[in-house]
Amino acid sequence: MRLVGEKHGDGELPADDFGIRVPLSPQAGFFRNLFAFSGPGLMVAVGYMDPGNWATDLAGGARFGYTLLSVILLSNLTAILLQHLSLKLGIVTGKDLAQACRDNYSKPVSFLLWILCEIAIAACDVAEIIGSAIAIHLLFGTPLPVAVAITALDVFIILFLQHRGYRWLEAIIAVMIVTIGGCFTYELIVARPDWAAVARGILPSVQILKNPEMLYIAIGILGATVMPHNLYLHSRVVQTRGYTRDEPGKRMAIRFATIDSTLALMLAFLVNGAILVLSAAAFYGTEYAKVADIQDAHRLLSSTLGAPMASLVFAIALLASGQNATITGTMAGQIVMEGFLHIRLRPWIRRLLTRAVALVPAIVVAVVYGERGAGDLLILSQVILSAQLAFAVIPLVQFTGSRKMMGVFMNSRALSALAWFSAAAIVALNSYLLWAVLVR
Repeated sequence: MRLVGEKHGDGELPADDFGIRVPLSPQAGFFRNLFAFSGPGLMVAVGYMDPGNWATDLAGGARFGYTLLSVILLSNLTAILLQHLSLKLGIVTGKDLAQACRDNYSKPVSFLLWILCEIAIAACDVAEIIGSAIAIHLLFGTPLPVAVAITALDVFIILFLQHRGYRWLEAIIAVMIVTIGGCFTYELIVARPDWAAVARGILPSVQILKNPEMLYIAIGILGATVMPHNLYLHSRVVQTRGYTRDEPGKRMAIRFATIDSTLALMLAFLVNGAILVLSAAAFYGTEYAKVADIQDAHRLLSSTLGAPMASLVFAIALLASGQNATITGTMAGQIVMEGFLHIRLRPWIRRLLTRAVALVPAIVVAVVYGERGAGDLLILSQVILSAQLAFAVIPLVQFTGSRKMMGVFMNSRALSALAWFSAAAIVALNSYLLWAVLVR
């Protein structure tokens, strides 16, 4: 491992807030280089399994069984594509998405994109706060407003981890993901789902388009899965690897980063799929088929499945999910502010600002409306994220398809067509979701 600023390859590696650079070497062998590059993908995958995904996955499984598994898979494949474009932008240009927007758009446009991105990060932070607070409330019986306030303390955890180094952040996130995976493995064992029906649910169904309620939840799953701040985050953290900044080095970096990202996002698919499968096995076809609230699912799981530990394990997974997401949310906030405004705040100041913006509505809702209001706020945060997604996806597709910016690494015609189609679909579906929420 090389320290920031140490000479490597064709030049000096620029220092940043994320600490060490992890070196790559063509002579090291495939698996050794893959291990060296593992980590950024897990950082990104966290955003695809945060508490904001839980409500839509629970609702989809309880109301429609395993049918919407195909939507989770489609959302995940879209995420794999977009994260590939994000990491490629960062590796090839040496700039993250925020910096690229600042350098290629006018000041008013760049400023507007920054504001929209900050709104998305605040909405994501609301989801993390609510998810973690609900988990603390369920595990320890802490009043929800107090649990919301306790979540503010995670700033000290993040500061400690950042002080220890970037690999520590990756290691803690990996442990949390393993915890979440272990929890849902237990849940599926006791739930005993119909695996033949699970397999059929992976295949797309025309019924999703014909049923308005199913379509509404399907679009909600898409909106909750693909997170705009992850595109900014990935384009930056992928640069923590010490690849040589020439064409062969960049090609090698893109190759290993894509493998790392794809494997990590498939883990996220398994977690989101497990939530939907668990909900379908426990609630579909029963009197609880309209369960869409995390607290209700927690309350009913043990009795429905006949497993006393099921509710406890569910809450542990939720807490791990919320704490994991708050780490990457903080990092994304730093990247966005530095990239768009060229202003670098101390991490603890940035974290306190972001957390304060999210804490106020969370505490107000928890005090005034209680658990049900907190659940509604969690869903609202996902709608806001959906509305912001296009403003990150369109610049990303535009930049990675530019020969001027990417040179020989520009998107192929086939990849560009697929990327623009995905961007158009995201805009259309999220516009429909926003309209449906407003009409309802």
